[in-house]
Amino acid sequence: MIEKNSRRPYTADTIENLMNPSDLKKLNPLQAQLQYVFQDRELLIQALTHRSYAHEHGDPGTAHNERLEFLGDTVLGVVLSHLLYQRFPDLSEGELSKLRAGLVNEQQLKQLAQGLKLGKYLRLGRGEEVTGGRKKSSLLADALEAVLGAIYLEGGYDQASRLIRDLYRLHLEAGETVSGQALDSKTDLQEYCQGCLKTTPTYEVIREEGPAHQKVFYVKVRIGNQIIGQGKGHSKKTAEQQAAERAMVKIRKREVVSD
Repeated sequence: MIEKNSRRPYTADTIENLMNPSDLKKLNPLQAQLQYVFQDRELLIQALTHRSYAHEHGDPGTAHNERLEFLGDTVLGVVLSHLLYQRFPDLSEGELSKLRAGLVNEQQLKQLAQGLKLGKYLRLGRGEEVTGGRKKSSLLADALEAVLGAIYLEGGYDQASRLIRDLYRLHLEAGETVSGQALDSKTDLQEYCQGCLKTTPTYEVIREEGPAHQKVFYVKVRIGNQIIGQGKGHSKKTAEQQAAERAMVKIRKREVVSD
């Protein structure tokens, strides 16, 4: 158990890290927002558990949310691809890919997670707690994907699809993604490589630094054997995005060999 620390006061609105299966009533407001009640409540707790919590407790049996995040990310991509395919029948594959990228980037997922007040339900290690982990984009985005993965795992595709439709309803009905097209650099880079160079960029984690609750990933992106960009971030996605962004700057300045 984590003891309360006078330097880290808790509020009545915060789900404390002391949460365990006997405290499950604290999750009822979240389940009401999700419009889904878990039969296996520990699955929801796992989706809300950051690896810093599991690492800090030193218990191999403490499951964190990274595997569920992997599953939820895939489900989210499939459902949104289907929705965009239906919503915009005249758009090309490339245009649909751009729209999807704008809907699943870290900042967009953070906003959706904040709408669910997901941050206050997270189980975090002390390091993440004191450094504002409940408001971090990467943690919120990952937790939302993990919750989607948990719902898919227990409730199936229909339940996960229903929630994703609800979360993105306003975006799709307004069609704002068509005019905005807030594209990510990874999509831009992939389109350039496939269209102009007939190849696909590859990303590689160079190294990881820091403790589990504050890990920093360093990533490089290649075109063939040429390193064209590097980036870092508190998640692999953020680091890859930065690497791709820097690569696109070089490409626009014609600093990348194209043969």
